[in-house]
Amino acid sequence: MTSRRIALITGASGGIGAATALRMAQAGFDLVLHYHQNRQGADDLARQCRERESQVWLMQADLREETAIEHLFAEIDAHCGPLHALINNAGIVQPQMRVETMSAARLTNTFASNVLSVFLCSREAVKRMSTRHGGRGGVIVNVSSAAARLGSPGEYVDYAAAKAAIDALTKGLSLEVASEGIRVNAVRPGYIDTPIHAKAGDPRRLARLAPNIPMQRCGQSEEVAHAIHWLASDEASYVTGAFIDCAGGR
Repeated sequence: MTSRRIALITGASGGIGAATALRMAQAGFDLVLHYHQNRQGADDLARQCRERESQVWLMQADLREETAIEHLFAEIDAHCGPLHALINNAGIVQPQMRVETMSAARLTNTFASNVLSVFLCSREAVKRMSTRHGGRGGVIVNVSSAAARLGSPGEYVDYAAAKAAIDALTKGLSLEVASEGIRVNAVRPGYIDTPIHAKAGDPRRLARLAPNIPMQRCGQSEEVAHAIHWLASDEASYVTGAFIDCAGGR
C-alpha cells in the first residue's frame, strides 16, 4: 500500500483526463487510471506517469453499469488504498443533431455516460471518504462544461443538459458532505483541443468556432488540468461547491 495521496481519474486515456493525470503525477499523487476501451492510450499514459515517480494502477470499466462501478471501487479498496481524490472526467459527446431528431437510445446513452456514471462514482467515493462512515475526508472534482450554461443549440443539447445535471450534483453534494471532510467542486471547460470533436464527427469544429471565443483561441487540455489539480489540492482547502470556468471568456 502507498502512503501518498491516491486519485482516481475516470476517462483517463486521453484529452483532459490524461493531462490531469500527468499534472497530478508531477504534483506527487499516485493514480488509479480508469479507461473504458482505449487500453493503448491508458498504457502510454501509465508509462508517462511512472516516469514522474507516480505509482499507477490501470483499471477498466464501463461506467454506465452500476455493477462495474462497484467492482472498480472494490478493486481500489483491495489493491490501492484509501482514495483522497475522485476526478469525474469520463463522458461522451455524440454526433451533432437537433433535439427533434434525437432517439431515446441516444438520450439514454448520453445520460448514462455523463450523469449516471458521475452519480454512482461519487456515491462510492463518499462511502469511503466521509468521516461519517469512518473515512479521512477527500475531494471530488467534476468535469462539467460551459455547455451547461450555454445549451449547445443545434449541436449537443442533450450533452449540455447532462452537464447541467452535473452542476446541480456538484452544488447539492458539496452541501451534503461539507461537514464530513469532503470538498466537491467542478470545472467547466469550453472549446478544448481534444479528440472528442473528431469522434463526434466534426474534426474542424474548433477551427470554425475559435473566432467566436473572446480570447480568440481554443483551450488546451493542460490548462483545464491545472484547474482540476488546484481544486484537488490543499491550496483549495476552503473551496467547495465552486465552479471554475475554463472557457476563454465564453
